[in-house]
Amino acid sequence: MEDIAIQLWNWAVTKRVGPDISEQQRAKVRHVACKLVYLCGPENPPENSIRKQILMASKTGRTWLDCKKPKLADEFLLLAVKSLETLYSRLLSQGDGASDINVLKADVEKDLLRVLSYQAESAVAQERHQEAVGCMQRCREMLQRLPKETGYLSLMCYNFGVDSYSLRKYEESSFWLSQSYDIGKMNVKYAPGSEVQAKVLRLLATVYVEWDCQQFKEKALSVICLANKECVYPSGLYLKIRILLRSSAPDEQVRAGLTELLESEVTLDMCLSTVRLLMGEDRESVAFDLLKKVCQCFESSPELGSALVLHIELLLQRGKELLGKQKIEDVITGHYTGQPLTPQTLTTLHLLLWDQAFKHFEAKNYSEALQWYDYSLSFYKRGQLDPNLAKLQRNRASCFLNLQQLEKAKEAATEAARCDPNSIFSHFSMYKIAILENNVEKATQAVKEIGLLAQAPVSSEDRVLLKENAAATLLSLAAQMALENEQQETAMKALESLCEHSQDATQVLTALRCLVRLVLSTMDNTTEEKRLDATIFFECSQQKIAKLSPGVERTDAAHWFRRIAWNCALQCESTPIRMKDFFATSYQARDLSLLCPVDKGVLMAQKTCLLMAAAASLELCRNTPDSPQQPELLAEVLEHVQVCWNVWNTLKTSGDFSKDPTDALLLLYEFEARAKLSDPKLDTVLETVLELETVDVKILETIAALAMEPPAHFPTLCKKALRIALSLHRKQPQADLARCSQCVHSLIELSLPRGVCEVDARVLEEVWGYYEEAQSIINGAPEDFAELEVLWLLTRAWNTGILLYSLAQYPEAEKWCSLGMSFLRHLGALRESYQRQMSGLYSEVLDRLDKAKRNLVMEE
Repeated sequence: MEDIAIQLWNWAVTKRVGPDISEQQRAKVRHVACKLVYLCGPENPPENSIRKQILMASKTGRTWLDCKKPKLADEFLLLAVKSLETLYSRLLSQGDGASDINVLKADVEKDLLRVLSYQAESAVAQERHQEAVGCMQRCREMLQRLPKETGYLSLMCYNFGVDSYSLRKYEESSFWLSQSYDIGKMNVKYAPGSEVQAKVLRLLATVYVEWDCQQFKEKALSVICLANKECVYPSGLYLKIRILLRSSAPDEQVRAGLTELLESEVTLDMCLSTVRLLMGEDRESVAFDLLKKVCQCFESSPELGSALVLHIELLLQRGKELLGKQKIEDVITGHYTGQPLTPQTLTTLHLLLWDQAFKHFEAKNYSEALQWYDYSLSFYKRGQLDPNLAKLQRNRASCFLNLQQLEKAKEAATEAARCDPNSIFSHFSMYKIAILENNVEKATQAVKEIGLLAQAPVSSEDRVLLKENAAATLLSLAAQMALENEQQETAMKALESLCEHSQDATQVLTALRCLVRLVLSTMDNTTEEKRLDATIFFECSQQKIAKLSPGVERTDAAHWFRRIAWNCALQCESTPIRMKDFFATSYQARDLSLLCPVDKGVLMAQKTCLLMAAAASLELCRNTPDSPQQPELLAEVLEHVQVCWNVWNTLKTSGDFSKDPTDALLLLYEFEARAKLSDPKLDTVLETVLELETVDVKILETIAALAMEPPAHFPTLCKKALRIALSLHRKQPQADLARCSQCVHSLIELSLPRGVCEVDARVLEEVWGYYEEAQSIINGAPEDFAELEVLWLLTRAWNTGILLYSLAQYPEAEKWCSLGMSFLRHLGALRESYQRQMSGLYSEVLDRLDKAKRNLVMEE
């Protein structure tokens, strides 16, 4: 057994590389192998066996730890410790004289230290802090004899500290980080190094800050100073400043820390982060002083612009706009005289300038807003094509319009259209100017362009909004502006475009109402073409009303358009064709309004329509079984049935429909459709049928037939339905024996084997039960029971016996032949003929059966 366990262990070792087994599977294999080795070992195993046990137990524990299963690891780590202690005791008993014994003892101690560290790791993972501390304390005591393990233990404690910190267990984290640093100091030669020690101390200082900076500010400051002595690093100097600020240190102390930061090899980003930190802690004067020094230190850096932009941002945040403007003008001058801003910094500055301009625009201080936009414009080259430049020009145009400087607004809008001709906002700017100029042609062209662009594919992610909301919103505003300026024709163009492109049914209905009102306001003078447009508006309104959710809004809208269409018809007395169209529209609107209130009459009509639609689709499938449209038609049936169920369930809450056959019809339609689609949900449909309050036998017989009607082939379902139907028939006070017989006939037909390969004892037993049912039916029937049915039963039973006879299954053959002959007494004129034909063969079957029995006796 021990050899098998070792083989299993070695097999897992060979699978270490590659995807053959997962880490957890490898852990399970090691688990079993190690258990077997310990179970098979004697009470006092030899040293070699103990070493095997130590190796296997420690590695199994380590593997379970790697699999994040510390509880499973504990058992094996404890076994490893016990085995190590046993081995160490034996080595001690051999004396300290031989050098090789000392080497062996050192190896055992090293292994013990590793296992103890694993136990500490497991305890930390299971939040057993004190247990982990005890294990690590034992490891520290062993370091004097194993100095080379100093780095290993120091890093392990650091990892424990990191894990505890991530869980916000600051007290435990501070303990482990302190342990890591202290262990590293025990033996500098084998310690991780000053950089790692500094990293440990920086994290320890961070823990103190986040734990409670006021309580531990002295410790945090002491630790970070110690870290910076170990190894100066910018993040350590930054953390020191952060601690000073959090502990409310005086400005002089903070400035000293900043000087120390600037004297180190610190990056510009770190300096700017420090400035933001100072501003966040309300050290404004210190922050601005630092920013000036940073600009001087990085004067020749290409990234200087980011510092200048931050300076501008801070000035504007503090409301020092005049100083901010002066700084912006200096940056503009520098940008074109040897100190250009990087693209990223320039983008940040543009956003800053636009934000400032927007604040003034919102306050209706348009001249001031324009000045900030002009600062932004100064960074663009003449003739440059840029979507952002187009936005900027549109914003300038809005300022000019509010300042009533129409020509300058037109110039800015034209430039925006040149920079970004595919923007609906550029064309809307042109539209606003055209409205103010009373230029109908240009306004109409702008509306047309907005509509076309709304239909165009989206070219970039930032333009997704254009197709969904912006175009519709702009067209709505365009109509409003035109009406405010008494330009009805332009307003109608904008409303028509809105109806065409908006996806919001409510918004479109509002636009359609406006259009209809505009047409009605000039009905007496309107042209035939306009009257035709009005009917088109009504047709469009019907489509949009249908998309609205049922409720007051849809009801009100339908009734409103119905009344308006009626009134329009009355006003078109001199134009009969238009009158007819308006009356037809009113009738259709009335039909739409019927969809809104949920009453019994509407629900009955909906139910009938859906039932008829489903029935018609099924009939079409029956008449064209080979049509390629069959799946689509059947899917429509299922959709009609599902909707009809919803309507029907609502309708049933309004009264007594116990005599209504809708439940049964819907289930039959669903069953037939799913059967023809070979849908696996057929079982569910049959179960639902059986759950009806009254199960009609005819429904079950129909389901049985549908289950086997090509292309459907579900014999199991068919038999289930037939069995239940037969049971229901038999429960009737006066059972219809003919229908009972037909159910049994179908069950036998479905179940009897049709060849040698289908012969099965279980199947034969099932069919035998059906035959017994048939005999019961015949015995209880009057004298004139159908002779052909008896003959069919006789023939099929006899043929089954002959089939079994051909397979040398003589006892079963005799049983089935005997069953067939039992029906002879129920035959009339045909009895004598069939009895004569069957007797000879039956005798042969009996002879074969006797021979088989004799052979069996002789063999015994």
